[in-house]
Amino acid sequence: MNRESDIKMMVDAFLSKIDKKKLLKIAREAITCVVRNEQLERIKLQEHSQLLRDHGASFVTLTIQGKLRGCIGTLEANQPLVLDVQEHAVAAAMEDYRFPVVREEELQSINIEISRLTPVHLMDYSTQEDLVSKIRVNVDGVLIKANGRRATFLPQVWEKVPDPEQFLSQLCMKMGAPPDLWREKHLQIYTYQVEKFKES
Repeated sequence: MNRESDIKMMVDAFLSKIDKKKLLKIAREAITCVVRNEQLERIKLQEHSQLLRDHGASFVTLTIQGKLRGCIGTLEANQPLVLDVQEHAVAAAMEDYRFPVVREEELQSINIEISRLTPVHLMDYSTQEDLVSKIRVNVDGVLIKANGRRATFLPQVWEKVPDPEQFLSQLCMKMGAPPDLWREKHLQIYTYQVEKFKES
């Protein structure tokens, strides 16, 4: 699929308010259960809309007073969206290597944001200047691959890193590479978009 059809796919298939509330509720319940060492509720797919039963890729982001507390997800749609969100909610709370596991006393302070991803699109660019001009600030999530490693930033990262060149440099560092790697080497760079929503 090309970038235009990816965007059209999302526009034609936005989640309903009910679906968003369901996903946020499932994520909240999953985090609460795992933090309290309780049994996770088994999701009955037949009780959900077709969009939630369809395969989907998601990221679940946890924040406390606007500060990141955990973020885990996938770029590949390999299971029903509702199951994907439940899995990554648990992982964001317990498996993000940057943070200790979420404690029970933090549950009331945590805010949950869910990002539903479009398929990734390989960028066709000729020069570094061409690359910078084609990445859309505040719209595109970016995935880079090099030397068997990869890293991604969701579109939400633009809020903190609004400059495209700094965005790419920090993404290289996240991958464990020198910040100027994108300037010195033609990398595999992909973009995607997200439908994001969070607890009020």
